[in-house]
Amino acid sequence: MVYRAAGWNSAVGAWLRKILERRPVRLATVALANKMARIAWAVMTREEVYFPKGAITRVAHATA
Repeated sequence: MVYRAAGWNSAVGAWLRKILERRPVRLATVALANKMARIAWAVMTREEVYFPKGAITRVAHATA
C-alpha cells in the first residue's frame, strides 16, 4: 500500500503521501499499520460499520 500511495486517491492516500515526504518508507509503513489498527479497534469495540469517507453507522443486531 505504501508503494501505491501516489495513485491512491483518498484521504488516507493523501495522509500517507505527506508522511512519505518527511519520513523513510519503513516508518511510514509502521504509521499506516498503526492507523489501520486504531480504525479496526474503534470499529470493533463500538460495533460500527466503517465507511472511508468518514460516515460511521451502528450495526443493527438481529434478534432471533
